[in-house]
Amino acid sequence: EVRVFLMGDAAACAAAGHKVPQGYHKLGDMLGTVARRNGEISVCGTCMDARGMAEERLIDGAKRGTMDILTEWTQWADKVLIF
Repeated sequence: EVRVFLMGDAAACAAAGHKVPQGYHKLGDMLGTVARRNGEISVCGTCMDARGMAEERLIDGAKRGTMDILTEWTQWADKVLIF
């Protein structure tokens, strides 16, 4: 199982409709692959607010998250990657 929690500027990676230059990857598409394979994606709600992001603007499969969710997922995980 994979769970992805996006914080800070990474919150914008879950916004739908990004246009990137040719040759660059759309991170939203990569996250969509996680969602389609039953992974969970949560985006820090405070970080979304700071960037003026509405939940309706998130890619399919991503949800507005909380620090409680991050804590639960961290305790649940066998491994935690931060970058």
